[in-house]
Amino acid sequence: MKFGFSSSPADSLACDLFALPVFDDQLLAGDVFTHLDRALAGLLGRLIDEEQFKGKKSQTLAVHTHGKIGPQRIVLLGAGPRASFDIAEVRHLAGRGARAAKNAGARRFAFGFGGIPTDERSVQLATEGTILGRYRFDRYLAEDAKKPDPLESITFSTDGAACQESWMTAVQRAEIVANATARARDLVNEPAGLLTPRRLAEEAETLAKQFSLEAKILGPTECRALGMGMFLAVAQGSDEEPRFIHLTYRPKGNPPKRICLIGKGVTFDSGGLSLKPSAGMEDMKVDMSGAATVLNAITALAQLGCPYEVHAIAACTENMPSGKSYKLGDVLRSMSGKTVEINNTDAEGRLTLGDAITYAVKLEPDELFDFATLTGACMVALGPNIAGVMANDQPLADRWLAACRQAGEEAWQLPLPERLKEQLKSEIAEMKNTGDRYGGAMTAGLFLKEFVGKTPWVHVDLAGPAHTDKEFGAIPKGGTGFGVAAIVEYLAPRASSS
Repeated sequence: MKFGFSSSPADSLACDLFALPVFDDQLLAGDVFTHLDRALAGLLGRLIDEEQFKGKKSQTLAVHTHGKIGPQRIVLLGAGPRASFDIAEVRHLAGRGARAAKNAGARRFAFGFGGIPTDERSVQLATEGTILGRYRFDRYLAEDAKKPDPLESITFSTDGAACQESWMTAVQRAEIVANATARARDLVNEPAGLLTPRRLAEEAETLAKQFSLEAKILGPTECRALGMGMFLAVAQGSDEEPRFIHLTYRPKGNPPKRICLIGKGVTFDSGGLSLKPSAGMEDMKVDMSGAATVLNAITALAQLGCPYEVHAIAACTENMPSGKSYKLGDVLRSMSGKTVEINNTDAEGRLTLGDAITYAVKLEPDELFDFATLTGACMVALGPNIAGVMANDQPLADRWLAACRQAGEEAWQLPLPERLKEQLKSEIAEMKNTGDRYGGAMTAGLFLKEFVGKTPWVHVDLAGPAHTDKEFGAIPKGGTGFGVAAIVEYLAPRASSS
């Protein structure tokens, strides 16, 4: 895809579709809008009145110019009130514009920043939005049902501001982040019958070769030798063999830190013997979203020359019911040696993560993160769009949350109250794998904390934002690739973060 910048007046842009954000409290204001409306003899203002376009978020107004000016079509994108506008919303505005361009069959798309400051961050967000807004998982559709994407060029209209060298750097960075996010989406959207643990391991090996990473794949025998009793117990109910994936990125020289990123890799979760209802299983191919996130984030870090040594780890398995399944009341011995009584086989993710965390701790990381579609309770607490964050190190949590804000990925910190550990007490083992109904996201976090020791650690429960049933901005229906952008922002920050 060819990206470029133009400081020429918007009405002179030779493009098939020009998208312009407008604010509901400045609807008819702004130099770009005023210039376009004048060039079209007041047409935009009249249509705004006729169509009752208010500039509210998600409102869109499309206008065909019939060759009167350079752009063949103009799309006004409602951006809501200017006073509460967050720059991170640029990604979604650009995503909406790019999707409109795709639906219109446009070859040349232009996006105007209008009253939004044009700088390195806004350019990166707009570039990510134009790539991700056009994403569609159509691998299994008939050819005549696929929507072609003829887009050849994307121009950012800068309202008279001359292009800065750093802006092209931002475009290049955004392409890396967006492509990694799209690859993560592909993995999440892939049917579970095809994306088995073995297939996911093969995909990881392919990524390793493509991006010059080290790859280590462990099968059941190797995992048994390491004592991964919890991970293997979850896996034993399935006919599909589990795989433990470990990718490593090593920068040149002596890295100042070693970072471990762990992703939950349950490629299908039936609930095991604690069987989910049919409706609860429909989307359970997405239960490996954490693995998709870390396996693709590390590829972006490698491309950007991250200064840290980074390990991406995923314990991949299915959770299935069979005569071989682990049972309620079983006591499992973890890789750490801790014993766990099972009182719910549908709380399997924390078991796989517990052994993965123990494996990662042995690498002696300076910081450890895990990403998991772990609990429905987190969605009850925070809704479908916000990830829950828990940590044993507040400065680390603060840095992570700041990176999420910079990347435009929504996250909110939840506490880890020691008092809730009472819910995990067992009479026959060191702990149970689940607590009571209330506080379920936090008791899951407390369970994982038992395997972390003193390593600075952040747990990200992305049960909500990993997948969506409703299109929004740069986010399509299906897998979202949530977490990739925040990881990159945290571990390979832009030189001029603002």
